[in-house]
Amino acid sequence: MRDHFESRDTDAAGRIGELTVPRAGVTVETPALLPVINPNLQTISPARLQEEFGAEILITNSYIIHNNEDLRERAREEGLHDLLDFDGAIMTDSGSFQLSEYGEIDVRTDEILRFQHEIGSDIGTPVDIPTPPDVSRERAESELATTQERIEAAESIDTGEMLVTAPVQGSTYPDLREQAGAHADATGHDVFPIGAVVPLMNEYRYGDMVDVVAGAKRGLGIDAPVHLFGAGHPMMFALAVAMGCDLFDSAAYALYARDDRYLTVRGTEHLDELDYLPCSCPVCIEHTPADLRSLDDQAREEALAAHNLHVTFAEIRRIKQAIRSGNLLELVEERARSHPAMLDGYRALCDHTDQLEREDPASKSTFFYLSHESARRPEVRRHHRRLDRLDPEGTVLLTEGDSSNNYDESWRIVPPFGPFPRALSETYPLTAEVPDRLDVSAYEAAADGVTRVVESNPDTEFVLGHWDWPASALDRVPDRVDSFVLGEK
Repeated sequence: MRDHFESRDTDAAGRIGELTVPRAGVTVETPALLPVINPNLQTISPARLQEEFGAEILITNSYIIHNNEDLRERAREEGLHDLLDFDGAIMTDSGSFQLSEYGEIDVRTDEILRFQHEIGSDIGTPVDIPTPPDVSRERAESELATTQERIEAAESIDTGEMLVTAPVQGSTYPDLREQAGAHADATGHDVFPIGAVVPLMNEYRYGDMVDVVAGAKRGLGIDAPVHLFGAGHPMMFALAVAMGCDLFDSAAYALYARDDRYLTVRGTEHLDELDYLPCSCPVCIEHTPADLRSLDDQAREEALAAHNLHVTFAEIRRIKQAIRSGNLLELVEERARSHPAMLDGYRALCDHTDQLEREDPASKSTFFYLSHESARRPEVRRHHRRLDRLDPEGTVLLTEGDSSNNYDESWRIVPPFGPFPRALSETYPLTAEVPDRLDVSAYEAAADGVTRVVESNPDTEFVLGHWDWPASALDRVPDRVDSFVLGEK
């Protein structure tokens, strides 16, 4: 077990946790945002990030510092914390981003890790190979092998109390991501970044991103803190957290501001196209869109960057509360309706229901059925599995209506969960709030529950009483089950 990361509250695969960073002497609550600081260009100062926005941890690029003589000597003399004027935790990247952008860098893993330790980094990163999406399998395997060699080599370097990351690569091959996760988890390293996903996010390929994360998570242990490298748009944080990501690093707040782009949890707006500011952060309360457009370039960039940070940190807090309240998946579903690509991501998440169910709490707040995707949630799958534990006898009525004494047992049936003994009616998730006008998927899921209990009890007779279920649901019910429409018998 890794003693520097502890999970407290969970929902789906998301968790509120504590990442202890011994060299910084701080404990960071996760999910956490690491604002990216360019040591050559600070739109918002690290001190302000800490004081105004509550940043507990940030990330900067040790390769940039290493290759700039002035910054390198200052970092060696003053230390990274004094150089950036930040007393929280500082993570450093190794130059892998530059490698992905420019094709080569002039530093080795041992050299850059020792430099990160020398200047006082709290979490250091080896030089991995960020293999982009959709490359040949041969290339993905070859570059993954190189990354794994460097991760192994990093174990022999004396880094003291500095935590060290083990990046998980593998391109868009989920099995390679799983293999990479298992290899990284077996090392003595501490934080596990899932790398090379920025191209997927830039192309709005959130379904593919979910598959990549799911693969990596299958390989990693449950006690492994997971960093989604380069994920900075608040629109997708809830989805990524539900998949089990704990850390996010964002340069989007500054990069988007430089281009007059305004972040929201539903997407990105361009300042020129806004007539109103749909936000209550200090920037938006004090300005109109016209006010912001009238500012000089530097002032406008700073104001937009501040707004982008307010929105981003607010979404992290909203996600934490959703985890604590047990309605993270409801938040994911809300975000999924903001963009078709986000809906792809949510549907991909539902494809991994069995994986989520292993970490999802057995009891939490009320289940809300919000769309046909809700029929695929972990709670429904778990209920169907638990039907195998029950041992009904004689002739059993499964009904959406009232109990009947004409049968040996009379169970309730509630879409999307299916049948259950009436004594369980007040237990989670069977207290679910469902709309009166249910979709076909809810009835089909309930029919699957009927099938599960019928097949588990071949010597028991079952009768189904329903409120005129659609034919596609009834077709899923075993032929040996007698059924009738309530009100007609």
